[in-house]
Amino acid sequence: MAGFFIIMLKPDEKSFIEYWSVNRLKKKKSLRQFTIGLPMGVLIVLALFANIISGWHKQASMQMQNNGSLFITIIVAAIAIVIFITLFSIRHQWEQNEQRYNELLLKQSKESASQ
Repeated sequence: MAGFFIIMLKPDEKSFIEYWSVNRLKKKKSLRQFTIGLPMGVLIVLALFANIISGWHKQASMQMQNNGSLFITIIVAAIAIVIFITLFSIRHQWEQNEQRYNELLLKQSKESASQ
């Protein structure tokens, strides 16, 4: 009797399966996905700039004043950080939804096989 569990999908799980089966490829290529990680990346970069501007590290402040090209390097690095965090969070969110979709499909197939 240990193997007789009734597996049923909840209504929200069924609606997610329907939604994700239709939109999974659209969501992978959507530019609207940038709104997921963009605020977090910008927030991190703003915190880094606040750290640089505050001048708490005296030698770093002196290096910034003496070397003008260092500021350009920091700007390029900041843009790279924002792009990386944005793309990583998009991919991570899509992978989580894809994993949930596959798990629910497996659960649904077990449900239909038990009936």
